[in-house]
Amino acid sequence: MFNISKYKTYIKGLLASIAVAILASVFTHFISFSTATVAIILGMIVGNYFYKTFHGEGSAFKSGVKFAEKDLLMFAIALMGINLNFTMLANLGIQTILIIISGMVFTIFMGVFLGKLFKLNLQLSLMIGIGNGVCGSSAIAATSGIAKVKSNDIGVSIALVNLMGTVGIFLAPFLAHLLGFTDIQAGIFTGNTLQAVGQAVAAGFSISDEAGHYATVVKMGRVLLLVPLVLILIYIAKRESKKNSENVSEKTKIGVPFFILWFVFFSVIASLELLPKEIETLIASVSHYITLIAMSAIGLMIHFGTIIKTAGTAFKVSSILFALQLMFSAVLISIL
Repeated sequence: MFNISKYKTYIKGLLASIAVAILASVFTHFISFSTATVAIILGMIVGNYFYKTFHGEGSAFKSGVKFAEKDLLMFAIALMGINLNFTMLANLGIQTILIIISGMVFTIFMGVFLGKLFKLNLQLSLMIGIGNGVCGSSAIAATSGIAKVKSNDIGVSIALVNLMGTVGIFLAPFLAHLLGFTDIQAGIFTGNTLQAVGQAVAAGFSISDEAGHYATVVKMGRVLLLVPLVLILIYIAKRESKKNSENVSEKTKIGVPFFILWFVFFSVIASLELLPKEIETLIASVSHYITLIAMSAIGLMIHFGTIIKTAGTAFKVSSILFALQLMFSAVLISIL
């Protein structure tokens, strides 16, 4: 039976998350950072300034913020599928697909390797690798639950990945020109290295229309890899659960999350063009704004003290990883 009293406890936390999201949207008109990053940073400032209000025992805000942080985020990711069209893969040749897959595997592997080298915790290292390798904030949000990542690490990884992507908007076109890439090669390069779709598109079209087109298609090809990546992480999580459990009854049940199934469903809907473009655009907008509310909630639950312990090392790992990612893609494009 529907328990409305349960959801009443979410109201204050939800309203706080929405308020931060609105402020983030306003601020991004004046600064060149992604809205997701601004939402997390603003959330952190508010959450720490009013620390007892959001983190104190018996807080009237905590349950609503946690609901936005987890449940709303999963809903937003499910709707994100409407932005993906599987037919885009038909526009990519075998060589380009190999570049995309190789780039993703290399970046995630190196993220974990660098994290181990710099003694960063595995979950944060993995999120930095996935965020850089696949599709920024969306990939981190979609995989953090499976990897059992803490809110602090989610916030740090999203902020750093978006920071690298912002730098990349200017750096990737410069490197493409320096390396003497053609417009097609430059588009593949930017699409295969920048983190968020908007960043890749902006960098691509700053070179030329042709580069912008290829950057967009390649970037969407990377986003499509999110589904097999989630399935691989689920397989690994199941294997680890079996290894760590002495008793069968104690094994953790890990299945494909419902939001991933809905993500695929909406992707299929978009690919088959079953809905009018206006409806698809509306669904995409709803997804964007709900994601922003969830990012604000993540920020509200982050404690500055925990961030300070890991941020410096995480920044080193993220910076080196992005440099290696750019180098690796440049070499692949030059060879292939």
